[in-house]
Amino acid sequence: MHSLKSKESKSIWHWSMMGLILVLNVASLYADTDTIDLKGSSSGVNPKGGIAKVSTKEPGKTGSLFETDQSQIEDQSWMLHGQNTDILQGHPRFHSPYNGQNSLTSGDTLRESVSLDLYFGAHFWPGGELYFNPEYFQGFGFNQTRGIAAFPNGEVYKLGSESGQEVIPHLFYRQIFGFGGEQEQFSSDLLQLAEKVDVSRLTLTVGRIEMGDQFDGNAYSHDQRTQFLNWALIDAGAFDYAADSYGETQGITLEYNQKEWALRWGGFMVPRTSNNLAFDHHPTKGWQDVLEFEKRYTLGEHPGKVRLLSWLESAKMGSYEEALGRPDLDITQTREYRLQYGFELNVEQEITSDFGAFLRASWRDGKSEVWQFTDIDESISLGLHLQGTQWGRKEDVVGIAGIADEIGAQHRSFLAAGGTGPLVGDGQLNYAPESVLETYYDAQIVEHIHGAVDYQFVNNPAYNQDRGPVHIFALRLRMAF
Repeated sequence: MHSLKSKESKSIWHWSMMGLILVLNVASLYADTDTIDLKGSSSGVNPKGGIAKVSTKEPGKTGSLFETDQSQIEDQSWMLHGQNTDILQGHPRFHSPYNGQNSLTSGDTLRESVSLDLYFGAHFWPGGELYFNPEYFQGFGFNQTRGIAAFPNGEVYKLGSESGQEVIPHLFYRQIFGFGGEQEQFSSDLLQLAEKVDVSRLTLTVGRIEMGDQFDGNAYSHDQRTQFLNWALIDAGAFDYAADSYGETQGITLEYNQKEWALRWGGFMVPRTSNNLAFDHHPTKGWQDVLEFEKRYTLGEHPGKVRLLSWLESAKMGSYEEALGRPDLDITQTREYRLQYGFELNVEQEITSDFGAFLRASWRDGKSEVWQFTDIDESISLGLHLQGTQWGRKEDVVGIAGIADEIGAQHRSFLAAGGTGPLVGDGQLNYAPESVLETYYDAQIVEHIHGAVDYQFVNNPAYNQDRGPVHIFALRLRMAF
């Protein structure tokens, strides 16, 4: 009886959120933006509110799906956004002579995922802002999100949910310290109030956040709800970033920004055990530090960015080498506080006003077990992004990208002996690099509603050339305001 009531309450929560997002989307479609206030605004600017439009966009971005032209709005005292993303993903049967504990099974051919988010933001005093994001999600990845290192759906977590689950991905405070001089305009976005800020500034953020909010950004490949779906295209594949099983962490970040460059640092909590919800509450033993330098430039008249990122982590991790010395291969029995580290190169470059390219290359030391993300020690991805201006569909986007991933020698030997990682482990291994090709077309159906088709070709899933290849097809529907 308790289980039935729990499922009923989750269903009510789900449909209530869905209804609210649908009502607000319909309102934003048909309302005159000069007479509706969806956002709220500070005194001295347009009292009608609306949604501020980006005045200076990152290369290749078309703006958020919920944006309308309210460019006269400069500051908001509060804001409300919402989004709903539904993904249906499937694959035909593939060559699979054997299965292990973490294998992608040929029979698990169709999966769906649903996410519903609300985003609240409020401005309290000069530079001081609080953001809150409750989320409902439901669904699983193939084989409980296992079987492919570069997993094909960024909307699914390592802990799926059949009946739905509520989480809080974001609850943080942000303080901006301006140093005067030239200013720039921020548009209203999911986690951003519309406001004018000094270009020369220091920004402090503290609370519950996702690593991708501030680090490893890329205008062309960083959002599974509007761009590529694959984990190793949303983020750098070998970046074992601090996160619990839902992809969130707690910590503090500092960003020092200038017109042509920025420097970011973050200190974060890490899970108590690999891919766990509970955090390690020994801050001097379990932690991750991330440092990123961003350089902005132009080639001709086309902007670009280069980001160099490094991280250092201490966590109670197991050793592949020590686990191989045990008859039971139990890596959990080798866990002690160890250091892991890695690096990333991240490039985005506008080629024309509606065409751009990106590159990510990442590496981690690979001696200790993967603690948070996925079983990748070396990764490189390269892709292209094209807006539909040439065929009269300027809000549409087509993308294509390739990924090549590898693991280190000790990691490889551990899997070959029958060990398992967070996502992979076939019980045996005929090793080859795992590679993925992904392409998608995202189309605006009506304002605020987009639909997409996506295809991924996975060769040597889980680094095993005995299995696959796998052809994965997906449909995505997204509403946002």
